[in-house]
Amino acid sequence: MTYLQGELAGTLLGLLLFVYTFWPENVFASQYEKSRLEYLLERKDQLFENLRDLNFEYFAGKYTEEDFLALRAQLEDEAAHLMGEIVDLQRNA
Repeated sequence: MTYLQGELAGTLLGLLLFVYTFWPENVFASQYEKSRLEYLLERKDQLFENLRDLNFEYFAGKYTEEDFLALRAQLEDEAAHLMGEIVDLQRNA
């Protein structure tokens, strides 16, 4: 292979990689968009995990009882609001 052929092959490979990287089908806009219900169900799982973590950390001695109760009440209020919205969306679906 001559030097010119190597240059052409490298240029062609670079051009192909550039086109593959920036082709419109590979951008984030073509990704699946979640529904409101799917988002809320994921958020519910996250909230319940946060509550489990909070309980664990409280029993490990990382929080005072006052802080623990305040944080738990906040998370439980958010979870109750979330569950209400989930029920409404499932009822209307």
